[in-house]
Amino acid sequence: MYPKEISITNIKDKKTIDKEAKECYHNKRQMYTGGGHMDERKLVIADLSVLPPVYQKVLTVKELLESGQAETVNDATQMADVSRSAYYKYKDYVFPFNQMQGILTLLIAVLDLKGVLSDVLSVMSDAGCNILTINQNVPVNGVANVTVTLQTENMRLSTDRLITGLLSVRGVRKVNILAKQ
Repeated sequence: MYPKEISITNIKDKKTIDKEAKECYHNKRQMYTGGGHMDERKLVIADLSVLPPVYQKVLTVKELLESGQAETVNDATQMADVSRSAYYKYKDYVFPFNQMQGILTLLIAVLDLKGVLSDVLSVMSDAGCNILTINQNVPVNGVANVTVTLQTENMRLSTDRLITGLLSVRGVRKVNILAKQ
């Protein structure tokens, strides 16, 4: 799989070295990516405890910037004890599961009060969610279950913050994530 050893005595020219180095690189690339090409994207979910610390630090930088605790990338990287180059290298490839963008289905238990559903939808709209479907059941014992499916590609908040915002609405009892695609 790897090219044969090259010694100084059997080097004919630079082209031979370049060709064999490229073959070696290509073979290693296939081995590490499972036979595919590096530009093919393979997503996995992994526990941070088994990954190198740099990934947690990149997530910390993102959280510091999002929360406003750090005003600049430079401030955030210093606070998280990670280099700016490492942050920029991984920032578009490392994100918490709760920030994965796509389609999100929520089950929301709301009290049977006037305006609660309207306030819930306002929170979602203000967060930048595109509401795809809404289904509200008839209230039982003063509580109605509402199932909402959202498109989250343009959402300006993390899923956790969206849920926190929904729970702060007067009349919302509970919010559960049913599905995430």
